[in-house]
Amino acid sequence: MEVQLKDRSIDEYKAIIKDDVEKIKKIAEPLRNKKIVHINATAFGGGVAEILHNLVPLMRSVGINAKWYAIEAPNEFFNVTKKFHNTLQGAQMEISEQEWKFYEHVCEKNAGVIDEDADIIVVHDPQPAAIKLFAKVKPTARWIWRCHIDLSTPNQNVWDKFSKYLKDYDKMVFHLDEYFPKDMKERCVAFPPSIDPLSDKNTEINHRFIKEMLEKLGIDSNRPLITVVARFDPWKDLFSAIDVYRTVKKEIRSVQLAIVSAMASDDPEGWIFFEKVARYAGTDKDIMFCTNLNGVGSIEVNAIQRMTTVALHTAIREGFGLVISEALYKNVPVVARPVGGVKIQIKHGECGYLASDVPDLANRVVELMRNEELRTKMGQRGRQIVIDNFIITVNLKNYLKLFLELMR
Repeated sequence: MEVQLKDRSIDEYKAIIKDDVEKIKKIAEPLRNKKIVHINATAFGGGVAEILHNLVPLMRSVGINAKWYAIEAPNEFFNVTKKFHNTLQGAQMEISEQEWKFYEHVCEKNAGVIDEDADIIVVHDPQPAAIKLFAKVKPTARWIWRCHIDLSTPNQNVWDKFSKYLKDYDKMVFHLDEYFPKDMKERCVAFPPSIDPLSDKNTEINHRFIKEMLEKLGIDSNRPLITVVARFDPWKDLFSAIDVYRTVKKEIRSVQLAIVSAMASDDPEGWIFFEKVARYAGTDKDIMFCTNLNGVGSIEVNAIQRMTTVALHTAIREGFGLVISEALYKNVPVVARPVGGVKIQIKHGECGYLASDVPDLANRVVELMRNEELRTKMGQRGRQIVIDNFIITVNLKNYLKLFLELMR
């Protein structure tokens, strides 16, 4: 289905990026009226959908005829593609021949959504990757596979089969060059994803409104708050997040923990891990689960992050982790494990800390909670790092340059 989007203008960002607005318009000029099609798994939930909701309208605002389609598929399809997600990041599990055939069948049924006169098709992540086998487009169309996960150490048996879907893509885009598949490096490029500073999740909001919002969610705005924003996913290791909180609580008795998440339609495994994490949290009234199940959307996430004392991220594997940039942009220092794209967002000792095990993570959180001056300094530095590197206009510029290269 085509995802319906609100209009956005690149000029809205002048207050943030100043003269770069005109530079971006100039880069986009040769692409005017070119038809660009984005395809992904879901229209809501997760970082990819969040990026596309804002990136596609910005492409339109600089003269590109950009569209976004989310594939339609039964739950069984997403059970299979969740296996792809896990095994391509190294998990050991079997995918049956029947599951491979079912995956291809669903991709074939969705191939008809692609405009036959599209100039460039951008396919996001494993779920729709095989769609290129079945699409009927003009011979000059160029194909990009945008991968938002870490492919550096895949399950080799799965990769040997899955990589066949990618052999005819013109370019593959990853967050980091360390994610490039060893046998396809010559077609790979790297640039990071982005947050949108003007979206509901990141825009400035009234302090009184924030306090009222947190009160409804059971969060005391007068007490220190640790916030973890992550899917209910085994790679996010929310059990360690709870362990960090419990360790910090021995030192700072008034601390609270907010676990913020969204149950995405393309992740059936999420319900299983939600229950496991909730059981692990037990009856602690200072651990709050803030999800779309209890009415938490983008503006609520924004409010929680703005009242956060220290943000925490305990993922053991991470494609990029845009939640890091979200917190930093709001002047909140982050303590996180040094995995994937987290490492290029957090400058250790400048805008947060990188640590691996629970005691070290907890010690860094305590240090920041006890030193308001340090938190303020790190928060300000973190915001500037995000503006310079990880906001949506930087992402737009990177895409435009790649499109121009392909069109040449």
